[in-house]
Amino acid sequence: MKGIFDRIAVHAAATPGAVAIADDCGELDYRCLAMEIARAVPCLRGRRIGLLADNGRHWAVADLAIAARGALCCPLPGFFSEAQIAHLIRDADLDLIVTDQPMRLQGVAVGSTIRRLDIAGRELWLLARPAAGGAAIPGGTAKVTYTSGTTGTPKGVCLTGAAIEQAAVRLCEAAGAAAADRALSLLPLATLLPNIGGLYAPLHAGARAELPALETCGLAGSSGLRVEGFARAIRRYRPSTLILVPELLKALTAAVAAGLVEPAGLRFIAVGGAPVSPALMSQALALGLPVYQGYGLSEAASVVALELPGARRLGSVGRPLPRRGVRIAADGEVLVAAPGFLGYVGAPHVGAGHWPTGDLGRLDADGYLYIDGRKRSAYATGFGRNLAPEWVEGELTAHRNIAQAAVFGAGRPFNGAVIVPGRGASAAAVADAIAGVNARLPDYARVARWLVAHEPFTPHNGLAGPSGAMRRAAVLEHYRDAIDQLYAGDPHHVAV
Repeated sequence: MKGIFDRIAVHAAATPGAVAIADDCGELDYRCLAMEIARAVPCLRGRRIGLLADNGRHWAVADLAIAARGALCCPLPGFFSEAQIAHLIRDADLDLIVTDQPMRLQGVAVGSTIRRLDIAGRELWLLARPAAGGAAIPGGTAKVTYTSGTTGTPKGVCLTGAAIEQAAVRLCEAAGAAAADRALSLLPLATLLPNIGGLYAPLHAGARAELPALETCGLAGSSGLRVEGFARAIRRYRPSTLILVPELLKALTAAVAAGLVEPAGLRFIAVGGAPVSPALMSQALALGLPVYQGYGLSEAASVVALELPGARRLGSVGRPLPRRGVRIAADGEVLVAAPGFLGYVGAPHVGAGHWPTGDLGRLDADGYLYIDGRKRSAYATGFGRNLAPEWVEGELTAHRNIAQAAVFGAGRPFNGAVIVPGRGASAAAVADAIAGVNARLPDYARVARWLVAHEPFTPHNGLAGPSGAMRRAAVLEHYRDAIDQLYAGDPHHVAV
């Protein structure tokens, strides 16, 4: 990360009054940003430091100060459930947590408040936790980023500072970042892509990172969106660059079509995190939105491939960025060079070589990468949250009123399900069962709508195999029209 701090110092000397970071409450110019980082560094006396806070100047300064101190930074996504946050704290064996949400941590028993600390005009709490000698983390890890979890227990991806810095530089080069840019973050900074693309890349370029609280941008949790608030944030912050997931692109397209947002001023919109339909891309482009689809994964420190001006091919995710080695295995799996990936928390060092992504894809003759699906059933929702449906299905069928369940939602704004009720269970009983399960799940894993199956999934009707295991593809094909109808009622967004 030394290169990022060197660039901040250069900008602080050359253009000290240029705004580096802004949020709902104010601005920090490059000179003040450097001073705030230096002031916070000695206060963060931890070896493994967690960061649980909303987007804002305070999040950025705390994150940068942790890196400047040479400590390991572990962002805690605010959309994780309480159980997941507790798991993350134990799994990474955090000894200090910086937060603007101390009440959320009361039940985790992380320790006592050391003291309150003002960072960038925001009061934060420092909570200590005695090290428990927990899971090993590979040496050289600068940041542990936890995925949204294809199961109930997310895994911590261990990355070097050099890999993170290189990812920021590649994004700057690819997108043609310049000091005049205004990069608006509409995704949680606790997730890797907006952390790198919405904070580090703009600071490297000497640009302005706009980091408003997510609620003021119309966002709630990881899957709720109010289009009016979303459009209002874009009008207020007048960004030139955005990083979006498909559902936010859909919202932006709808807002532009309705005259709520003018595309003027926007020069580069990267969209990824989940499959983007060619129809949505075509609609966005027809409205004058400069949208470029990309592909990446945490193990490769975010972006691997990205469409660029003059290098776009509809349906692809662009060409791999320079020094991003991509291969296709014999079985069609996408393999990506990930030299900065050191392994997972508690797992041994993975060594050199290409990382198996679990995605199926292909490279055309001109080097454009196409992603055709997952080797297994895990999928990304339209909000970019990864989910293994088996996890949610297990939670559902554990209830006596649900005999079988098939959960789906790849690229969709919310999850749906085909439900086989338990013996004698009424529609109201099934609804109560789903509500009870949803209350225990993080918002991105909840089932927002469902339909009742015509009959159980059995080998006789082809919806299950000889052992009784559900045949997911067969179930989804059998109920395809009914599933589409679940989404037809609300073409844009549902908050769950």
